Amino acid sequence: MQSHAFTPMTSEDFSEFWPTFQAIVAAQETYAIDPNITYENAFTLWCQTPLYSIAVKDEENQLLGAYYLKANAAGPGKHICNCGYMVTPQARGKGVAKAMCEHSQALAAEAGFEAMQFNAVVASNQVAVKLWQRLGFHIVGTVPNAYRHATLGLVDTHVMYKMLSASAYA
Repeated sequence: MQSHAFTPMTSEDFSEFWPTFQAIVAAQETYAIDPNITYENAFTLWCQTPLYSIAVKDEENQLLGAYYLKANAAGPGKHICNCGYMVTPQARGKGVAKAMCEHSQALAAEAGFEAMQFNAVVASNQVAVKLWQRLGFHIVGTVPNAYRHATLGLVDTHVMYKMLSASAYA
């Protein structure tokens, strides 16, 4: 099993990550982010707005992917977090998304979050849906035609949820 290093994302890491970010958003298959987003706005969205922005690298210090972790809502909803994950093309299919999701859950629990929620998992992204389900997330709602997929047209999105602590419903 390949080991992964999880470190706070630096501006240099984001520069290396930018082509992956740009390609994923431009594909319009998984993320509801403007495909014409600027580098500066993407950096703010991924690295400055979230509570954590994490780079994932291998033993040779090659970037494998990145994720962010933030509160899903403010005030009375800030006990539930939200994450976004992106894997570089050369690292896809090698367990990086699974490792990032597991790492983010541990980090979220350490930070005091009681649950994790994904707000808009594109239903046609079956690889992600199945992975999140294997990691204990449940589809708690489906929004019909909520995503304009580049090749499939309008597709549903799922809200997926997982409790991280027993006190989430206390």
